[in-house]
Amino acid sequence: MKHESRRALRVGAVVLASGLAVALAGCSGGSGGSGGGGGGSSDKLTMLIGSSGDAETKAVQSAADAWAKDNDTKVEVVAASDLNQQLSQGFAGDDAPDLFYMGWDQFSTYAKNGYLQPYAENLSNADAFYPTLKDAFTYDGTFTCAPKDFSTLGLIVNTDKWAAAGLTDADVPTDWASLEAVAQKLTTGDTVGLSFGAEYARMGTFMNQAGGTMVSKDGKKATADSAENLAGLEYVKKLHDEGALKFPTEIDAGWSGEALGAGKAAMVIEGPWIKGIKTDYPDTKYQAFELPAGPSGKSTFTFTNCWGIPANSDTADQAQKLVEFLTSDEQEMAFADAFGVIPSTQSAAKTYAEKYPENASFVASNDYAVSPINFAGAAAVITDFNSQLETLATGGDPKAMLSSLQTELQAALDEANG
Repeated sequence: MKHESRRALRVGAVVLASGLAVALAGCSGGSGGSGGGGGGSSDKLTMLIGSSGDAETKAVQSAADAWAKDNDTKVEVVAASDLNQQLSQGFAGDDAPDLFYMGWDQFSTYAKNGYLQPYAENLSNADAFYPTLKDAFTYDGTFTCAPKDFSTLGLIVNTDKWAAAGLTDADVPTDWASLEAVAQKLTTGDTVGLSFGAEYARMGTFMNQAGGTMVSKDGKKATADSAENLAGLEYVKKLHDEGALKFPTEIDAGWSGEALGAGKAAMVIEGPWIKGIKTDYPDTKYQAFELPAGPSGKSTFTFTNCWGIPANSDTADQAQKLVEFLTSDEQEMAFADAFGVIPSTQSAAKTYAEKYPENASFVASNDYAVSPINFAGAAAVITDFNSQLETLATGGDPKAMLSSLQTELQAALDEANG
């Protein structure tokens, strides 16, 4: 994934690539049964990835080469300049790659249209993945594609500013009241106590912590306009109105990680991709903690990709074997060492937490993390909701936002279930 995407991603990876739905709507079902990609040759596979940089590209190519050497197969790894666009164009042109990164936010759209091979339940390590990650890539009751890694959201603290405010480990916030208290104490003339993106992919965690949901358990009824969701948004608005919270755009920062690195925010809500700020802000020291609990307990979002295989591809069997190799504990840890992702299998993630204790909280929180809503058609609704959330900084009404969201979300659900 690109550094921007890996921030899930900071602008809320809930938005599909522009034109994706249109491009897919024009495709024939699956891969036409004529070979899903790479020319249909079983001795050559093409893999399309969204890379965060050279380290990721080299690590994936190295893994692919190692597998290919033992399987009389050549694997060409293509680092996309725009993964969403190139993937949708590949399917539209009946030239999809044999294996590709598939984001949680796009999964339902591709699965609903029959473009994905439902291979994951047949993997020998199918039971090794986190249940929450398996759920994210289960469509119509079928575990479809294997999770490749994951990220959760946590509270990232600038430890120098924390110490300067006279705070200790005993002050790490565990609930909304203590988060508000330390955010106020950390707010000074040139630093705001807390910052995060004005978007569902961040504020949704507070809605969940208050006990809110977006969709009923049966997936048929929108539940956005609830007292619980309102409590979550009103808490965020309260922090902002008090001056203890500012959104990145208000403090001249491209995203909250930049705000943390530049010292404009003492705490932010982000994921393990926060390590990327070391390039521009090598002297900034920070520590990650689990998000504080809300009135209904702990909650955070998990963001993940899976290894997608085109439906009816002539190379599906070979691609599945490659996925088994790529999702082995040894290989997932190799990826973690190379470019920082958290393994998707529970056993490898445990090893990761022990090896990288500074990121252990991200692993621990996956036990209760949930995926943002991602049914086919949800993306456009969330895009509009994000636009409304941005107005919280200028007096926007949370109740009106949720009322609008309820109407749009129900319409999208009716269409998806129709």
